[in-house]
Amino acid sequence: MAQTIGITVAGASGRMGQMLIEAVRDSRHTHLAGAVEREGHAWIGQDIGAAMGGADVGVIVTDDAGDAIANANAVIDFTAPAATIALAQLAAEAGVAHIIGTTGMSEAEIAELAPAGRKTVIVRAGNMSLGVNLLTQLTRQVAAALDEDFDIEIVESHHNQKVDAPSGTALMLGEAAAEGRGVTLEDVSDSGRDGITGARQKGDIGFSAIRGGDVVGEHDVMFLGAGERIILRHVASDRGLFARGALKAALWGQGKAPGEYDMLDVLGLK
Repeated sequence: MAQTIGITVAGASGRMGQMLIEAVRDSRHTHLAGAVEREGHAWIGQDIGAAMGGADVGVIVTDDAGDAIANANAVIDFTAPAATIALAQLAAEAGVAHIIGTTGMSEAEIAELAPAGRKTVIVRAGNMSLGVNLLTQLTRQVAAALDEDFDIEIVESHHNQKVDAPSGTALMLGEAAAEGRGVTLEDVSDSGRDGITGARQKGDIGFSAIRGGDVVGEHDVMFLGAGERIILRHVASDRGLFARGALKAALWGQGKAPGEYDMLDVLGLK
């Protein structure tokens, strides 16, 4: 056990939290060091294995995130913006790598992570899959190669329980397209079409969100010109790929200098 990396999972009872716990336990490189839930949650005080419907695994669910993080080498966090900011401070105090898959964070909330990033490793990504990060690189390159005669539209589909839109992945792709164009996404984003909106503004990057059923995640980046269209697409059919990516990030972050990183750093694509 001493040769494996200890991982604490925040939001242990959630769909991603349980998947992360299973991935950590299945990996020969990691062991489960802690499982964290919010104060008052029904799982507090239970063995996480039993809480998930299986056998005891020797890890008790706790609402003491500081203690759970201090006993780990990394904390993996697919929670909510306010919880992520609080966890970042605790991870920084403990010198533990913080792997963030939380989506729906505002620019102001992301900026609040900066002090922690000066003390420890933070890996934050809107999507932790290999395929999506390759798509991000391709989006940046295609956007740089084509001028504003090609409109850019990003269409994303997710399950009916997703609470934020556009998705973190869609925004990541939009950022990549904007970088390729040499503009700021905030200045060209168009995600609020309804009613008589007028003609599309040249140079805008449009977003459309579809919610329904159990869709894991589908993203299309469309470059639409006169007489031709280029469509880059990624389809996720197994939510486990996000957990595997997060584990890869946690392992990669061991021994790295403090700083804010993303999956392109982890995958060596920068």
